[in-house]
Amino acid sequence: MLTSALLAIAASVATASAQVYKGFNYGSTFTNDAAKVQADFQNEFTTAQRLVGTSGFSSARLYTMIQGGTTNTPIEAIPAAIATKTTLLLGLWASAGQANFNNELAALSSAIKTYGTAFTDLIAGISVGSEDLYRISPTGIINLSGAGAQPADVANYIGQVRSLVAGTGASGKPIGHVDTWTAWVNSTNQAVINA
Repeated sequence: MLTSALLAIAASVATASAQVYKGFNYGSTFTNDAAKVQADFQNEFTTAQRLVGTSGFSSARLYTMIQGGTTNTPIEAIPAAIATKTTLLLGLWASAGQANFNNELAALSSAIKTYGTAFTDLIAGISVGSEDLYRISPTGIINLSGAGAQPADVANYIGQVRSLVAGTGASGKPIGHVDTWTAWVNSTNQAVINA
C-alpha cells in the first residue's frame, strides 16, 4: 500500500510539472541574525548562477515572505530575484499562529501589488509552512525540533493563500506544504494532503 501511494504521488508530481528547478534554500537573516537586504540576496543569487562546473542554479527557496526586522514588509529577496531572473519557491512561515501568518499574507499581498508580473512570473510555487507536521510528530518532539502546526491549521493556511492569490498574477501557481516524507504517509495529516 505504501509503495503504491508513493508511486502515485511521484507520478502526479512528474506529470504536473515539466519544469525542473535547481537552486538553494535562502534564509532571511545571516547566522548572526542580521537581516539580509536586496544586495545580499542579489549577491547570493548571482553566485549560485555562476558556480564553476555547474549550470542552471537559478532558483531560490524562501522560508518567509517577511523582510527580516520588519512586521510584514515583503522580503528583499524579491527585487533581487527580479534583477537576477531567479525563480522563487515562496515560503510562508506557518508555525507561529494565525496572527503571525496574517503578517506573511500581508507581505505576499504587498509583494504582488508592488512588483506585479515581474514578480509573479518568477514564482515556481508557494510553500505554506516547512516541516510543521514533522515538528509536532513524536519524532519531531523527541528531537526538540521546535514549534509546528496542526494539520487543520496548515490546511486552513493553504486555503487562505489560495484565496489571497485568486485573480492575481500568482493565481494558478502550485500551492502546497513542504514536509518530511513521514508526514505524507501519516493519515492524521490527510487535511493537508487534501488541501
